[in-house]
Amino acid sequence: MLLKKSSAKQWAAISGLVILINGCSAPSGRYSIDSDIAPDAPISVEHLEDAHPKYEPYSLGGNTNYTLRGSDYTIVKDTKGFTEEGRASWYGEKFHGHLTSNGEIYDMYSMSAAHKTLPIPSYVKVTNTDNGKTTIVRVNDRGPFHEGRIIDLSYAAAYKLDVLKTGTANVKIEVITVEMPTDAKKKAALPQYIIQIATSPHKERTERLAIDMSEKLSVGSFVQSENGKHRLMLGPFHDYALTQETLEQVKVAGYPSAFIKKQTMARQ
Repeated sequence: MLLKKSSAKQWAAISGLVILINGCSAPSGRYSIDSDIAPDAPISVEHLEDAHPKYEPYSLGGNTNYTLRGSDYTIVKDTKGFTEEGRASWYGEKFHGHLTSNGEIYDMYSMSAAHKTLPIPSYVKVTNTDNGKTTIVRVNDRGPFHEGRIIDLSYAAAYKLDVLKTGTANVKIEVITVEMPTDAKKKAALPQYIIQIATSPHKERTERLAIDMSEKLSVGSFVQSENGKHRLMLGPFHDYALTQETLEQVKVAGYPSAFIKKQTMARQ
């Protein structure tokens, strides 16, 4: 059976890795380049939608208080009404494909961001107060660790806010809280992962592609339709390593902007 649950040892190994504060703060020796840069031939991100806020349990990794470079950081316990103003920066090619603080893979073409103390994951509305542009991102990493900067945007999010040319911008961030569904409070949550391949206004084409990808990769597929947009998904997967392997196959098949999303499903 292709979709298999991770063993206890696998999850223990993953948990041990993701407790580390990596992402934006890790030493440059881990990366193929020393200084962060934009991609040489960037993929178009015009089609990318804002992150869609939903209830997600906080990650096992990346959510403990920590000390870095002599400074102590305390994770925010209650995010309701949380706002903050300061400077935003962005990170791209140097960190692309490496682990974020909660063990996901950083994809500079996803609508994500890093914050020093917000719980992971969190959904944040970011407003560029220099030009009035806004977007919604999903925080899944730690950083930026530079004085005066409050959030590190992915390449895609920085593009949406017109921050790429200036490098930094004045922003206001507002946390979007999504309450746990009432029925979910009574049931145990089982982590699952899905791969979002593409979004299209053409339902029939998306459904045909879903069938084709499912047959080629021997995994389940489905289409999420909302407001005239149809998202092609693969999964769900219980094994994160298998999800990553499938994601690489999807990218080789011609969908380099595909990315992994974590969801929860109540145990029946």
